[in-house]
Amino acid sequence: MKRILLFFILAAAVMYGILHGNLWRNNLYWISFYGQTSSVGASPSYETSGVTQLPPTAVERRSALDTCLLKPAFDSLLGVDKIYPFLCANDFIRVAEFQGSDKFELPYGIKRAEQFFRLALSRLESCGLSNEDDNIACRRCVVVGNGGVLRNKTLGEKIDSYDVIIRMNNGPVIGYEEDVGRRTTFRLFYPESMFSDPIHYDPNTTVVLIVFKPRDLKWLWKILSGQKISDKGFWKKPAKNMIYKSSQIRILDPSITRKTAYELLRFPTRFPKKEKPKHPTTGLIAITLAFHICHEVHLAGFKYDFTDRNSSLHYYGNETMSQMMQLPNPLKDRKKNKGKWKELRPMNLQLGKELNFGNGKQKREAALGGG
Repeated sequence: MKRILLFFILAAAVMYGILHGNLWRNNLYWISFYGQTSSVGASPSYETSGVTQLPPTAVERRSALDTCLLKPAFDSLLGVDKIYPFLCANDFIRVAEFQGSDKFELPYGIKRAEQFFRLALSRLESCGLSNEDDNIACRRCVVVGNGGVLRNKTLGEKIDSYDVIIRMNNGPVIGYEEDVGRRTTFRLFYPESMFSDPIHYDPNTTVVLIVFKPRDLKWLWKILSGQKISDKGFWKKPAKNMIYKSSQIRILDPSITRKTAYELLRFPTRFPKKEKPKHPTTGLIAITLAFHICHEVHLAGFKYDFTDRNSSLHYYGNETMSQMMQLPNPLKDRKKNKGKWKELRPMNLQLGKELNFGNGKQKREAALGGG
C-alpha cells in the first residue's frame, strides 16, 4: 500500500513539472497585482526580460506624469508610454527589468553596475518630482541650453514664466538673470560638470545625475559619504564637494539616455571597432527628459553659429566657436545631431516662429539659442 501511495505521489510531481514547464513555454504567467491574481499572456515587447508589469510603486509614480488630458504635440516622438525619469532605491531593479535596461550597460542601462546604483541610491532621500509643479496638470517646460546665442537677448523674464525650467551642467544663473532667468526646476549634470562653489546653490533646484560610467555612481556615493574624491577615471576634475542637499539629488533613469540615442538620434547600437562610440549630449538628453514630464516643450539656447569662429560659444565666459572647432569635443556632434533628429530639428527654430514636434501642427512660441 505504501508503495502504491508513493507511486501516485511521484507521478503527480512529474505531471506538475510537465504542466508547469508548458505554461512557461507558452508565456503564461500568474501575476499578482494590487491584490488581484489573474492569468495573462506576456507582451512580446518584454519576453526577453520576463517582466510584464511595473511594480505598484512605479505605476503610481508614472501615473503622476499623465495628469494632462490633452495630447502633446510631440506625442509621436515618444512611441510608448511616458517613462518616470528618476530611479528609486526600492524598485530600480524591477523597473530596469521591465524596461529592458538590465540588458544594456552604461550609459544606456544598469547591466554590471547594479551594485553601484544601489550604493548611490542608498544615499538619496527622495526620488520624487520636484514639489514646485505638483499641482499643474499640463506642464509648460523650457529647456535652457548654454549657447552663446542667448547673450544679450534679454529672455530671462520669458524663461522664468514657464512652469518647469530645465538647465544643464554648470551654466550659471547668477549674473546672467536678464538673459537666462532666475529660476531652475531641474539641472542635469555629471561629476565633471557639477557646481562646487556654494554661491550657485539654489534651494528650489532639483539636480539630476546623468550616469555615463560606474565611476560616476561611486563619485556620488563617496561625496555624500564625506569620503575623499580622486580625479582618476574622469576626463577632467570632478566636483570635490556637494553644495546640494541629498534630498535635492536624483539619478536619471538610463532608459531616458537610451531613448535619446537609439530612438530620437537613431545612433547605431554597435559602432565599428576603430570608431569611438558616440553618446547624446546633455542638452539632448534634457529635451528627452522634458518629453516625458511635460505637455509643452520649448527650447532656449540650442543654436551654434558654425560659420563665425569668433562668435560666443556660451552665454557666459569668453570661449569662442574657434576653440570648440579645434578640440576633439563631444559638442562637435551637435552639428551631426541636427541631421539625425529629423522629426525635431531643434537647431532651426527661432523666437516666435512655428514650432512643430513630430506630426503636431500646433503653434509654439520658441525661445531658442544654442546648447
